[in-house]
Amino acid sequence: MKKLMLATSAVAMIAGGAYAAGHAEEVKIGVILGFTGPLESITPAMGAGAEMAMAEVTAAGTLLGGATVTSVRGDSTCIDAGAATAAAERLVTSDAVDAIMGADCSGVTGAILQNVARPNGVVMISPSATSPGLSTAEDDGLFFRTAPSDARQGVIITEILQDRGVSEVALTYTNNDYGKGLADAFQAAFEEAGGTVTISAAHEDGKADYSAEVGALASAGGEVLVVAGYVDQGGSGIIRSSLDSGAFDTFYLPDGMVGAVLNDNFGAELNGSFGAYPGTDNAGAGIFVELAEAAGFDGTGAFAPESYDAAALIMLAMQAAGSKDPADYKDHIFDVANAPGIEILPGELARGLELIAAGEDIDYVGASAVELIGPGESAGSYQEIEFADGVYSTINYR
Repeated sequence: MKKLMLATSAVAMIAGGAYAAGHAEEVKIGVILGFTGPLESITPAMGAGAEMAMAEVTAAGTLLGGATVTSVRGDSTCIDAGAATAAAERLVTSDAVDAIMGADCSGVTGAILQNVARPNGVVMISPSATSPGLSTAEDDGLFFRTAPSDARQGVIITEILQDRGVSEVALTYTNNDYGKGLADAFQAAFEEAGGTVTISAAHEDGKADYSAEVGALASAGGEVLVVAGYVDQGGSGIIRSSLDSGAFDTFYLPDGMVGAVLNDNFGAELNGSFGAYPGTDNAGAGIFVELAEAAGFDGTGAFAPESYDAAALIMLAMQAAGSKDPADYKDHIFDVANAPGIEILPGELARGLELIAAGEDIDYVGASAVELIGPGESAGSYQEIEFADGVYSTINYR
């Protein structure tokens, strides 16, 4: 790993000299995430992941003959489609970004896609919008994602529950595109596998008291409560009310519920609970965690690797097209993301740019084992977690 980092630094220094002597243009990438709202505890690492890739490419000095890459942030809020659309409009019209890394939550991502990205012909790569509905959305070839669809997550949840001998669950979900999409996908997969969902009930975010919702869930019964919500909002409120009332003591936590704040807020109260979120044990994942640590942020957080990969794909596709115009590079995203080609891992973006410039094919594996399928879909892998001794840790990969 040290050799990789030293090699990367050396390439950056050499390329930096070439860049200084050249006449580079600026590439702007909008980073639109819910820096406020129900995912605000995990978005800082997501933004940092994307910006680490941008800094790496700027240091290389070989993108489009020496372009600098600038991040322009926007706040999606995760849940307010109007605010998210306004933020994206600013990024596109005022800041003149050449791409959007984001958004994060599915509802606001769909709103930005239809109201901003498509009308303006701007490429979007989301690291975390997982609603199955986005798979069939009209996108003019502009929308991609590095996180897998919840259609796959529903199967993963089913497999994990079955492996633990759980055959009956209660289900609650945040009342939006993400929550409903995940709940429907899971229920269909679980019931097809012979499981029973005793109740599937929506909850609203931002409430001070979830006792009524938990009362209904408890009345229906279930060995485990599946909470398809947000860790900084109603999902944690449902857990707190369940624990305080004794309604449930074991929870399944999907991707929107996984974050270090769970350790802080619940600790040993969640011992025995379990879940999963996108992640892989490939070589790139470990490299990314070390690079993130050196950069001063936690690379193990949910969707931070996918954010690095989303930004990396944008820049590598630009290099393949020889252009920062979305109309030119959107058709190269699949090419750089998938085999055949020389595999590129985190910390090797300079190498990827040089190979592309030399006419070589690359296969960007990245931090999350990127493999695009279908209409900009990610095949995706998941890491299974379990709470013990007051903290969660990864126990398996699927």
